Amino acid sequence: MSATIAILLSALAMSVIVGVRYLAASAGFALATRLKHPRLYAGLDPQIRREILWSLASAGIYGVPAGIIAWGWQNRGWTRIYSDVHAWPLWYLPVSVLLYLIAHDTWFYWTHRWMHRPRVFKLAHAVHHASRPPTAWAAMAFHPIEAVTGAVAIPLLVFVIPIHVAALGVVLTVMTIMGVTNHMGWEMFPKFMWGGRVGRWLITASHHQRHHERYGCNYGLYFRFWDRLCGTDDGLGDFVRDHAKAARRDGAGAAGGAADRRGAGRLAAGRDRSSALVQGDAAAVPDRRS
Repeated sequence: MSATIAILLSALAMSVIVGVRYLAASAGFALATRLKHPRLYAGLDPQIRREILWSLASAGIYGVPAGIIAWGWQNRGWTRIYSDVHAWPLWYLPVSVLLYLIAHDTWFYWTHRWMHRPRVFKLAHAVHHASRPPTAWAAMAFHPIEAVTGAVAIPLLVFVIPIHVAALGVVLTVMTIMGVTNHMGWEMFPKFMWGGRVGRWLITASHHQRHHERYGCNYGLYFRFWDRLCGTDDGLGDFVRDHAKAARRDGAGAAGGAADRRGAGRLAAGRDRSSALVQGDAAAVPDRRS
């Protein structure tokens, strides 16, 4: 098999893996949302379908650099990924995870701020903000331009920062979970992670909710460091308003369904009366064949 074909197959395989990972994570947290807040996504079916389509397109984009790097690591020794756990001291395993999260968060913060420049926002980032409110399915609902900026971050880091393959798996898992939970419309984590001293530095759904409310703030992904340093941290969002909107959507949908049922009942009753009148008229007409 030629190297070109092998790289293409690797990219395709990684795109499938990213897509399946997205579907599994989003479906899992959407189910958790349904159990915790049964009607939170009421009336959002068209939006959710759009989020899934954009996200699957983004998965295809994310898979390309990941597949190329995976092939190069396995066949050419590219990257600083290592599989021998003793190649670096054991204490470096958690340190490498933290280094990747900090570096990724830095990349995300500044590219995200760039995405909010008016022309770039209108061209690309508006796709993501079209989800009002975002759901657990919106984690990868990106325009291709935005997807490219996200897809290259981790593949670039593996050329710079040594990391064990299992630690890299932890980084990707954290990235996936935070991407989904930050958008699902309610707070899953205990209060100390978002409301206490620890919460002053960590980003969860409460923090990212404010970004989707006001746009020009709270740009980070994992940590509040850059937001606090650059004066773009605007505190925590409030889920009460979105939950109230969901209740109104649900109420409107129920009222509409009841109205439809009443209309259908009146129509059926009208048909029955018309049928009875016709039958009565037919019975009143003498049979001239006798």
